[in-house]
Amino acid sequence: MELRHLRYFVVLAEELHFGRAALRLSITQPPLSFAIRALEQELDAQLFVRDNKSVSLTEAGRAYLLESRAILDRMAHANATARSIASGKSGRIDIGFTGSMVYREVPQIVSRFFERHPGIEVTLREMASAEQVDAVLHGQLHAAFVNLPLVPEGLQGLALLKDAFVCCLPDSHALANRKQIDLVEIAGDPFVMFMREISPANYDNVVGVCRQAGFEPEIRFAARQWLTIVALVANGLGVSLVPRSIAQSKIAGTRFVPLRGTEAFSSAYLLWQTENTTPALQHFLDVAADTLQPG
Repeated sequence: MELRHLRYFVVLAEELHFGRAALRLSITQPPLSFAIRALEQELDAQLFVRDNKSVSLTEAGRAYLLESRAILDRMAHANATARSIASGKSGRIDIGFTGSMVYREVPQIVSRFFERHPGIEVTLREMASAEQVDAVLHGQLHAAFVNLPLVPEGLQGLALLKDAFVCCLPDSHALANRKQIDLVEIAGDPFVMFMREISPANYDNVVGVCRQAGFEPEIRFAARQWLTIVALVANGLGVSLVPRSIAQSKIAGTRFVPLRGTEAFSSAYLLWQTENTTPALQHFLDVAADTLQPG
């Protein structure tokens, strides 16, 4: 069955006149008559009663008209949906993020995206950086906000703004009220760190900074998230180096003190796979790039 035959049938059922129906369809009467006969033969049912003076629907024709309109409406909706998604006006994207990203540029990027592209649905999924990379590579995420020093092989990356490390201290610490401290001043304190198997980049970054300052950190506790690290510090269980943005968490019992003479940054990227770049995702990447422009 050809879809155009359904359209011919519906127009004829509405006009009940071959001449007017053919005019609406921009065809001549013979092709219209042929299409209706072919449709009736395929269905093995008479849809119209026609003579030299009139055309009317049979009972089967009236029932078929309801179903035909529904099919054509669904097809029109399907066509419109496909065109909308292909043009990037609608669709869905799944974005991964680490918990600490809520204190960086991610909320601003997502809010701007909603404002500019309200027809596109965004699903945010909190995952560890390593899990996100694997999900993007396997097409389970369209893009991911990760804490990594480099863009993994096979992916494209957009760098987030630099986020300097600061010292996170319990507010009872002797150095908590200082405006700046030298990293070596906390060399004797126990450290709270990221679990290396969860985030080797963050672990290695902090250890590397300490080694440059001339000491090996004594690691007492290891956690899976920055906020967990800060909470452990707040409870007096050690000190840590954390990205400056984490200070926005305002967890009670902590102080965030800038480091003197030490330049260390927490690197983060928005990652995606070129082969999986849909129009909707490209809009998201454009908004992210615009948000992350200098100044």
